Order: sequence, then structure tokens, then C-alpha cells
Amino acid sequence: MNTNQEVYTIRSIKKGAILCLKLTIIFGILFSIIFGQTTVEGIMWSFIISGMYSFGIGFGNGFINNYLSSKWSWITQTNQRVWAGIIATVLYTIPVVLLIDYVVFVIINGNQADNFFKGNFLWIHLFYIILSLGISTFLHARGFMKNWKLAMTKETTKQEIVAKTETAKFESLKNQLDPHFLFNSLNVLTSLIGENPHQAERFTTKLSKVYRYVLEQRNKDLVPIEEELKFAKTYMELLGMRFEDAVKFNIPDSIDNNELKIVPLSLQLLLENAVKHNVVSTSKPLTINIYQEDNYLIIENNINPKEAIGKSTKVGLQNIADRYGLITDKGVKIENNNKTFKVSLPLLIKMNNIMYQDNLENSKYVRAVERVEKLKEFYQNLASYCLVIPFLIFINLRFSPGFHWFWFPIFGWGIGLTFHFLEVNNYNIFLGKNWEDRKIKEMMEQNNNNKYN
Repeated sequence: MNTNQEVYTIRSIKKGAILCLKLTIIFGILFSIIFGQTTVEGIMWSFIISGMYSFGIGFGNGFINNYLSSKWSWITQTNQRVWAGIIATVLYTIPVVLLIDYVVFVIINGNQADNFFKGNFLWIHLFYIILSLGISTFLHARGFMKNWKLAMTKETTKQEIVAKTETAKFESLKNQLDPHFLFNSLNVLTSLIGENPHQAERFTTKLSKVYRYVLEQRNKDLVPIEEELKFAKTYMELLGMRFEDAVKFNIPDSIDNNELKIVPLSLQLLLENAVKHNVVSTSKPLTINIYQEDNYLIIENNINPKEAIGKSTKVGLQNIADRYGLITDKGVKIENNNKTFKVSLPLLIKMNNIMYQDNLENSKYVRAVERVEKLKEFYQNLASYCLVIPFLIFINLRFSPGFHWFWFPIFGWGIGLTFHFLEVNNYNIFLGKNWEDRKIKEMMEQNNNNKYN
């Protein structure tokens, strides 16, 4: 059963009755003013007639609205729901209005049944039909807004949580060039300036390369493995200058297939973590090996744990795993046998379809929100049309019946309303239905073929 369905209970019937009562009062006052009712009896009949329309149209369309919402969701099946609402509303409203008109004009007022569709009665029927369609539109728009707000609140909350979580993870990983590393590097540079100016110059050059690489790659999803290995070598040379002979590393210049990709700056984070969590001294040197094994890049180091470091939160490793999880179904492997610590990073050829599908879903969600906003504007426009046009017809027939100028706003505004409806349903007279979606899908597929998988 659709989650948007509202079951008719005593409470919901009571709420519907209160709404219809409000409409009865509003239109009862309007009818009294429009038809010049000044007597108690005339005003009473205005309210009775208003009540017949409000409750007859209101409750019926309320049941229709709830039934249709149980069959088609406003959010995920907008087209079906709109068309079903229009057809059902017209098929219900017009016969009910004519039935109420018959009761009022023939049975109550005693007019001849033969004249029911003649003369001014035709305009009166048209007036009440358009007015009733306006009320029906209001009721459907009210149901739409309730379901839309409920669905959007749930979806927005969900998307905000996901977006904030993923953004935090993403940015955390991209900004993992530890401030402590910068602080320590500046300390090393300060000492080198006094002791060995030439070495200080080399250190500054390599440090600038490291930060330039970070600035260039931080916003990318994947980078060629060759570039990341070059960066890792420069980074390790910096660590070598900092710890001298206490750090040993083996990094290949290239691997079997240099077309393979890797998440940028993941090596930097793993190398810095190795230094951060282990004793680094000439008596207990830290050895780091980087090599390829099948379709993984292995980063392996011996374990000399620092005693005072406390329990690791493993936030950095989790960030790497989560970032890979955003672009591929291949997982990051972590092994610890108390002698060596080994991390296996997947080597990718192209961006996995998971990322494409996630981006596509996000795009669909954004477009759905935009479309719902357009639908809301359309209903407001339609409600205004159905409420204003009857009064224009009345004013025309009451004060200048010789010239029916009301047709101009009916057709002019109606054409604009038609184009608005076509826009909401993504229909172009020249390009056909869903042309925008087709073109966007085509462009996204072309773009996906050029992206990393």
C-alpha cells in the first residue's frame, strides 16, 4: 500500500467536514453579496446552496484524492497522478454540479426542466462548474502539498544526513595532509637552515612539490598511479630528511599498467600514519614497502608501536575505505599480524558504475524536487484560474451582457495554463515528451564513457 494513503477515519472525516464548513461560510457570504441577498431567507438559501456545493464537491473529491494517492504517488508517479486527478475530477465534478443545479433550480425554485439547458441557465451551469473545479483543484492541491511536504521532509532529512556524512568523509580525506606534518616539516627546515643550507634548499623544494601536488589533486576522484607513486617518493624523501636513516622505503617507479588509477593522497595518508603510529629511530627503523599484487597496490610496513600513542581511532583508514566505497564496489583490505601492517588499495581502470548510478540518483532527486516545485506553481495557477474566471463571467453577464468579453481571459489565460501544464510534464510541442530527460541521459551516458570506471 502506498505510504501516502490517508485512511478515512472519524478524525479525517471530521477534518474534512470542518474544511467543507469553512468553504460553505466563505462562499455563502460571496453568494449573498454577488446575488444581492439582503433578507434572512435569501442569506439562508445562499448558505444552504453553498453547503450543497462545498460538501458535495468537497467530500467526493476528498475520497477521490485519497484513493488516487493510494494508487499513484505524487512524488514518484507525478504524471499518472496528475492525469488521473484531472480525469477523475472532471468526471465527478460536472455531473455533481449539474445534479445540484437541478435540485436548486428545478426542484427548489420550481423552474421548468425543459429550460434547464437553455438561456442563462447554461452560463449559470458554466459558472458553478468552473467554480467547483476551482474548489476541486484546491482540494487536490491541498492533498498534493501534504504528501509533498511529508515526502520531501523525509527525503530531505535523509539526503542531508547522507550529504553531510559523505562530505565530511570526503573533505576529511582530502585534507588529511596532517597539520602536524607541516609543523614538523617547518621545524626540520628551521634546523637545516642553520646546519646545512644546501639541504634546507632541497627540503624546501620537495616540500613545495608536495603541497603543489595536494592543491592540484585534492578535488579529483582518481589520479594515475604513476603520478601518485612519484608523489609518494617525494613525500618519503621528505620523511627521510626528517628522520634521516630511521626511515627506509621501497617504492617502484611504475607498475605493470600505468593506466590504472588510485584515489589521490591516499598514499600520503598511509605513509604519514605509518610514521605517526610507530617508533622511528636508528635502533628501530621503519621500513615501508609499496608494490603491486594482482589488481591492488600494497602499502606494507613493519610494526614498532608507540607505547604512549593510545588506541588508534582508525578514522583515516575508514575515510580511505569510505572514499573508495563511493566510486567502486572493490573494498580496501587491511591486515595486521602484529609484525607487519598491510593495506591493499584497489587499482581501477575506469570509474565504477556505482558512482555513475549514485550521481544519477542524486540528479534524479534534484530534478524531482524542481519538478514538484513547478507542479506546485501550476496548481496555484490553476486554482487562481478556476476562482477568478467565474467571477469575471458573472461581472460580464451582470453589467455588460451584450458583449461577452470574458472569452478573452478564458482563452488567453487558458493557453498560458496549457503551456504551463506541458512544461510541468516536460512536453515540448516540437520536440515531444521528455525530450529534456532524453537529452540529459544521452549526454550523461556519453560523459560516463569518458569517465574513470
